[in-house]
Amino acid sequence: MRNPTFHYMHNCLCTIGVFLMLTFLYSCSTTAQEFRSFHNKAPGGYNFWMYTPPATADSAHHATAVTSKYGKHRKQHTHRELRPLVVFLHGASLCGHNLQMVRRYGTLDALDRGRKIDAYVLAPQNPGGAWKPDKLMHLCEWAIRNYDIDTTRIYVLGMSLGGYGTIDFAAAYPHRIAAAMALCGGGTGKTLGNLNQLPLWILHGTVDRAVPISASDKVVAAMQAAGPTDRLIYSRLKGYNHGQPARIFYMKETYEWLFSHRLNDKGRPVNRSVTINTTNIPLAYRDLERKGALAGSTKGHTVTDTRESVVQTSKPTPVQ
Repeated sequence: MRNPTFHYMHNCLCTIGVFLMLTFLYSCSTTAQEFRSFHNKAPGGYNFWMYTPPATADSAHHATAVTSKYGKHRKQHTHRELRPLVVFLHGASLCGHNLQMVRRYGTLDALDRGRKIDAYVLAPQNPGGAWKPDKLMHLCEWAIRNYDIDTTRIYVLGMSLGGYGTIDFAAAYPHRIAAAMALCGGGTGKTLGNLNQLPLWILHGTVDRAVPISASDKVVAAMQAAGPTDRLIYSRLKGYNHGQPARIFYMKETYEWLFSHRLNDKGRPVNRSVTINTTNIPLAYRDLERKGALAGSTKGHTVTDTRESVVQTSKPTPVQ
């Protein structure tokens, strides 16, 4: 005959063990950061990467008990803190149909190298041609439906072709984008005057031969012709070529500046207290955990691809 005390202790230990295991699994699920790729997921959009930031003590999940519709049981509903969404637009050299290319430089690579960015990051891949604002908004809407995103804090930044995409996207949706940063790009849209409605930072090298600085000058001229440019910061980076501004993606100041803006800010003023110039841009990597990490490395992150296989690539690509 089984000893009742032993039976009781055995049940208690099993219960405690299950509780500890569930707690551990829950902790892992809420603190891990994840890169996940999506193919043909958002109708009318692009294939893309989605980065999910780790949960922190300040953004832990809060459960609230509520009575079910039958009044007999109580369900636990989890309320998550909303996070910003950063949309990263790459340049022409990363166009194609291999999503791994998108991690060679830019915001995703900055995360790989240890830059802490407390936001969701959406990084689509352009198969070729100009970025389409409507397709980008389709992706944002998909992300809003599927993640805990603060819709007052959606940001876009990009370089070269991605700089053009940033300008055109922000001009098409100034009422949806909280702030934008365009590096060595230009603009092709017919509504560039709309850029006066949101905080915008344009940075361009003065000796850029791939995309002459005159392309950004034309954007600024169109904004000036449309009205006051109180929300614009225009940095002409003396002596910088086309590739050098890419370091801006790795600077903590870049994301501090973006995150300091919200759609519901009264008057939507631009933050001019953050410094990004030829003095601190060369120091972009100084505080990264993995300064020498290969672009596209996955150390320390969970990576999920929604297809059965994916082509891995690590060959360096010139920034364009």
